[in-house]
Amino acid sequence: MTSIEKLQIVTEASIKHKFLSAVRFPLYFVLTIWIIHLFSWITGISLHWLGIYPRTTSGLMGVISAPFIHGDFLHLFSNSIPFLLLTFMLFFFYRKIAVQSFVLIYLMTGLLVWIFARSSFHIGASGVIYGLVAFIFWSGIFRRNIKSIVLALVVTVLYSGYFLGIVPGEEGISWESHLLGGIVGILVAFIYRSDLEQEELEQRKKEWDSELELGEQTYYFPPDVFDDNKGL
Repeated sequence: MTSIEKLQIVTEASIKHKFLSAVRFPLYFVLTIWIIHLFSWITGISLHWLGIYPRTTSGLMGVISAPFIHGDFLHLFSNSIPFLLLTFMLFFFYRKIAVQSFVLIYLMTGLLVWIFARSSFHIGASGVIYGLVAFIFWSGIFRRNIKSIVLALVVTVLYSGYFLGIVPGEEGISWESHLLGGIVGILVAFIYRSDLEQEELEQRKKEWDSELELGEQTYYFPPDVFDDNKGL
């Protein structure tokens, strides 16, 4: 086996490990919210009281529990796939800051909904989803490297319609969760804009090296012309 083949095997194993690590958490989360909803549907027990009810002591626990509760199967399904994809993207491409970014988006979105939203039960993971969309999109703007820009474009293509969800519209939709989640996502992307992944650091180093090489070659005269004329 050649050294190139060995390197290829190691690289493939590394990517596989990275993929499995990134997909594990979103899969468990989505599985959990489906189990909870199926339990509610089978037993007929409403779990809406686990949502966020703004500015009440009892409603504060919804900051943790609300993203696990959904109104119906359509609501659940419409949140499951985006959550799975966006959380996977976060943990696969931004592993260095994935956990802390997710926790901040999750908790800050819920807390702001509790402070500012209408007096009604707010349930579902859509606030977190809007936070993830905003985080990935604005990371591309703040970081300005190829990977982040491509991810921002992918999110724009897939979820551009989500921007309509941040304004008051259909009855029963928590547009406040969407708006506040988006704001939190932007803030978190800004906070961690300088915490670059290893491949981002390597890319930036290559860009700097290229700029240095280009700068060294940009002479209107040979570099020693001016040195030779100093004594004249």
